[in-house]
Amino acid sequence: MTDPAGERPRRRPSTASARGGSSRPRSGTSDRPAKARTASRPADDEAPARPRRSATTVEKPVSERPERERGAGGRWPMADRSVLPTVLGVPPIAAVGLATALTAIGVLVDLTRIGNLGTVFTICHISGCVLAVIWVRRNGLFGPMVQPPLLVAAAVPVVVLLAGSPRPGQGVAEQLLVIGAPLVNAFPVMAWATGIVLVLGLLRIVLQRAA
Repeated sequence: MTDPAGERPRRRPSTASARGGSSRPRSGTSDRPAKARTASRPADDEAPARPRRSATTVEKPVSERPERERGAGGRWPMADRSVLPTVLGVPPIAAVGLATALTAIGVLVDLTRIGNLGTVFTICHISGCVLAVIWVRRNGLFGPMVQPPLLVAAAVPVVVLLAGSPRPGQGVAEQLLVIGAPLVNAFPVMAWATGIVLVLGLLRIVLQRAA
């Protein structure tokens, strides 16, 4: 329609603009939260997690492991040395084992040779106990210092039984006599060995004091 005065015709408002539906965005498109859009991304787009480094310890070869350090002049530490500063001491169990082996050899040789304890036992027992107390480490002197009576009390009956006496059929008194006679005969040698190793051990304790 045109006005009588010749003015331009007026446009009718469109149905969509009159309803106000075109100016507003559709629900569910632009108002969608950012969190929902992030969750809709595929899992392949996520950055791969960095692998954790495994803490592995590389062991050094035996040749590269540090050994006990020697002091000036090749001397070992006070706790590890023997009676000589330049000679490394042995563990107490090795020292006691050495004395036990020599004592058992002396008992066996004398019982087989003369039927009683004699010179071979005396030499083996005293030398084994002395060698043990001078070769053991400074911090392991206690065992070799008290071992002579224990060695005789243990080695003599065991060797007597293993050597074949007492024989079967003997009474209890005879068996005790067969086992006890070597023990009585070994008492003087055991006393000398005990006194010698006690003196040597006390000298080492006094002279080899830790700095």
